[in-house]
Amino acid sequence: MQRNHNHPTIVTIEKVIDETPTVRTLVFSDEVMSNILPGQFAMVWIPGINELPMSVMISEESGKAAFTVRRHGPASTGLFNVKVGGQIGIRGPYGNSFDIKKGKLLLVGGGTGLVPMMRLLTFVKSTDDVTVLIGAKSKDEVFFEDLTNSLLKNNPHKVIVSTDDGSYGQKGLVTDLVEKLVDETHFDAVYTCGPEIMMYKIVHSAHSRGIFVQASLERMMKCGVGICGSCCVGEDLVCKDGTVFDGQHLFSNKEFGYFHRNKAGVLENY
Repeated sequence: MQRNHNHPTIVTIEKVIDETPTVRTLVFSDEVMSNILPGQFAMVWIPGINELPMSVMISEESGKAAFTVRRHGPASTGLFNVKVGGQIGIRGPYGNSFDIKKGKLLLVGGGTGLVPMMRLLTFVKSTDDVTVLIGAKSKDEVFFEDLTNSLLKNNPHKVIVSTDDGSYGQKGLVTDLVEKLVDETHFDAVYTCGPEIMMYKIVHSAHSRGIFVQASLERMMKCGVGICGSCCVGEDLVCKDGTVFDGQHLFSNKEFGYFHRNKAGVLENY
C-alpha cells in the first residue's frame, strides 16, 4: 500500500545520541525519510505537545533516518526528551532541495542548521573540493565535526570550526570567516542553513561576488503544506516554495534577514 505523505506515520525511536548538553539525535527506521533529498523536511508530531518542522538527519545505517533537535521551546524540548522506545509521528517529506553544483564548494552550518548540510555532503562527487564551516557559541556546543571529516574522507576538503567565544577552533562569527574565504577563494557554490541573520550575511557575501548561493530557510510552520501561511517570507511560503532559495531570489525579498513572524503571525524585527 502506497504511503500518503500527508498522513502521520508512527515511528519508534531506536537510539538517542547526545551531541552536546542541549542537542540530541533521535534515530528511527523509515525507508522514505532515509532517502529524502538535501533541503527537504518533515513535520514531526510529539504526542500531547505539538507538531514542528524538522530537517531529516542522515544515518550510517541503511533504512534509518534521524532528527537532531536542540532543546528550546515546548515542542523541541518534548522531542528532545523522547526516550528509546518512545513514539513520534512524521509526515512528509516536504519542500524542494539544493541544486548540487560541481567543483569547489563551501557549506556553512550554524547550530542544527548543520543537519541539511550533512545530507548534502552525501550527494557531492568525490572530485569536489569541499570546505565546511561549523559555527557554534562555544566548544561545548560543537557537533558533527568528526562526522563531516568522515563523510568527506575521499574528497579534498577542509572542516573549519568557529566559536563565538574562541573556546575552540577560530574565534569569532562564522559570517566573518565566510567573508574572508570568499575573498581568498573562488567557490563554484555556497550552501547554508542556520539562523536567518547568519544566512543573510552569507548570502550577501557570496551573491555580491557573483557566487552561486543557496540558503535553506527556517521559519514558523504550523501545517507544512501551504495552508496556514505562518512561514511566509514576503510573497514566498517557505514550506511550499522552499525551504531552499537562491541568492538572486532572496535579495528581491524585502523580509529576508529583516523580519520574521511570531506564533500569532505578527511581523517582528530581527
